[in-house]
Amino acid sequence: MKTIQWFPGHMAKAMRMMGENLSLADGVIFVLDARCPASSFNPKLKGLAGGKPVLYVLAKGDLADRQADALADIIRKSGAPVIKTNALNSGSRRDITGAIGKLVAQKREKALERGYNRTFRFMVAGVPNTGKSTLINLLAGSRRAETGDKAGVTRGKQWIRVENFELMDTPGTMPPAFENQTFAARLAFVGSINDDILDLDDIALLLLAELSQKYPERLSERYAIDGGTPLEMLDKVCEKRGFKLRGNEYDYGRGVRAVLDDFRKGKLGRITLDGADDLNGLEF
Repeated sequence: MKTIQWFPGHMAKAMRMMGENLSLADGVIFVLDARCPASSFNPKLKGLAGGKPVLYVLAKGDLADRQADALADIIRKSGAPVIKTNALNSGSRRDITGAIGKLVAQKREKALERGYNRTFRFMVAGVPNTGKSTLINLLAGSRRAETGDKAGVTRGKQWIRVENFELMDTPGTMPPAFENQTFAARLAFVGSINDDILDLDDIALLLLAELSQKYPERLSERYAIDGGTPLEMLDKVCEKRGFKLRGNEYDYGRGVRAVLDDFRKGKLGRITLDGADDLNGLEF
């Protein structure tokens, strides 16, 4: 498989824009994918935050299993505020606003002592397709930020008022280079990397290989897969779903897309790809 790299020009522009606007923010909310919080952690964005208070939100919690809670606990024990959410569940709204409020509680108290109630601003950042805009729409109570199920929907900054604070939605940005190709592959699995630049055949085979190690029962339930090489597993997918071409050959194109779509939409059940060891060396 060829090395995965994706850092288009608009991302470099977005990083500059975020750096220029950070002085307007009182804190930063980093949105990570709960299925792969280590893989979706961008050290470049963390460095951009400087000394600003940071809150980590593990979004898409409805697609992750309990392993994501354990990972959140590890991040929390490192001293970083973190909350796991399901942005499609309105019950998460109160938890998120409460966690955001704690970031600036002391600043708010000092402002009130001086006789004014100022509006606090937070920059919302993360790699593409982690759920930043969906999170903002949940908090705003309406469809204010552009959303989509593919990487690269948000291209410019948007300040959005939410109760007594404002959020700046920012474009998803990747590290300029992926030092860890396992992380890169997992970002490809969840749709954070533009499918158009990927060899989806390779990505689907890698996903099947990883799932066969960590969640073999899910593959058995969905596709009647019981071991084998990744290609043999893809054969099973095509057989189970009836993806055939003329001559009774398997339609691998449809099989590949089915595997990726089933995983991304949660049809394989709740899955967390990252483990505790993946957090080693990351400074939250």
